[in-house]
Amino acid sequence: METLQKKSIVQVKKSDITIKGDSLIIRYKRKAYSFAFKNISKRLGKASKKEREHFVLSPSGYGIHWPDIDEDISIGGLLKEGIKK
Repeated sequence: METLQKKSIVQVKKSDITIKGDSLIIRYKRKAYSFAFKNISKRLGKASKKEREHFVLSPSGYGIHWPDIDEDISIGGLLKEGIKK
């Protein structure tokens, strides 16, 4: 089973993030990880397509912000949970 080390830094570019239907797809280290919005947060689960598609990657590349619904996620935290499953 693949794991992320506690101190590993997960940084992506905006081009590594795709919104497809009800899922967020993140490309990291040549692999694609898919997450259902409803499993990420209640706000993202209830958000419209337009609200989901309007996101901003943090300048550091460590997080994603959805300004229309005031939601933030840590990419490292999300990947850590996704890889464990």
